[in-house]
Amino acid sequence: MSDRAAYFLRRLLLIFPTFIGITFLTYLLTQFVPGGPVEQAMMQMRGFDSSGVATRSESISEEQREAIRSHFGFDKPFLVRYYDWLVVNKMGMTVDSYKYSNKTVWELISERFPVSLTFGVAGFVLTYLICIPLGIAKALRNGSGFDLASSVAVFTGYAIPAFAFGMLLKTVFSGTSEHFFDIFPIGGFRSEFFDEMSLWEKVKDQFMHMFLPVMCYVIGNFAVLTLLMKNSLLEQISQDYVRTVVAKGGSMKRAVWRHALRNALIPIATGFGGVLSIMFAGSVLIERVFNIPGMGLLSLEAIVGRDYMVFMGTLALTSIVALLGRVLSDFCYVLIDPRISFNKG
Repeated sequence: MSDRAAYFLRRLLLIFPTFIGITFLTYLLTQFVPGGPVEQAMMQMRGFDSSGVATRSESISEEQREAIRSHFGFDKPFLVRYYDWLVVNKMGMTVDSYKYSNKTVWELISERFPVSLTFGVAGFVLTYLICIPLGIAKALRNGSGFDLASSVAVFTGYAIPAFAFGMLLKTVFSGTSEHFFDIFPIGGFRSEFFDEMSLWEKVKDQFMHMFLPVMCYVIGNFAVLTLLMKNSLLEQISQDYVRTVVAKGGSMKRAVWRHALRNALIPIATGFGGVLSIMFAGSVLIERVFNIPGMGLLSLEAIVGRDYMVFMGTLALTSIVALLGRVLSDFCYVLIDPRISFNKG
């Protein structure tokens, strides 16, 4: 086995203990957060509604209390509960949600994950398709008017939080104010009668619903990736090997596109997996603003409603995506720079 294959095998194997550590600590914390499913069930039996207002007055016996704890599995030792969640219930995916009746965690996630995946991948791809060419153009025109104007635009966008940018876009383009435009839908993933539309109408409807949220996904990493690409390429252009290519009769264009660019992409590749995971972890507020039924909104609803099983399920899935993204970053690193060796000797 080559040193690279052995390295990636170790990285893949390291995913398992890391995943165990993340989920174990989070599961432990959920046991101490007040207002859990046992407390909520007891409040309902006592006659309190979801806002804590008493509707009737009833007492709960010790037998009823223990029955509630047994129903939610809190009568078992912590390690047994964690083992049941991880192994018996397959990371809690087969357990019924506390909040959504007659639905398992996996059924809820399988409904929401494709939505987040669609927005996340679209934003991810668009971010790189814009930032890399823009960073290259800024590096080749360093100090020019284009470089200055684009820097102002990039930093202005970076200074605006994604959720605030989303609210601004909705105000200007979604008809929420009579002084602006009514071009895009105010929110949602698709129109109500999407299944009855023709193919072209479906494509148009999906594009209209995705345009504003995807812009918010892009704005979060836009400035960082653009300036990283620019500074990395400037650093490579100043290296001796670029001057050597020019001294031997090669053009600067050839030196940049054939030699410097590949090395300049290395820092971009190392952050590849990190950006991929941020697309999912950072989608909560964007989905909230545009009322998108995705993983971020599901996770937020689970936290607010103390639906620990759904929250742990979304955490498990996003953790796996993040850990695999780190390995993917290393793999892209090797593809860009074949000189890299993982041999300790």
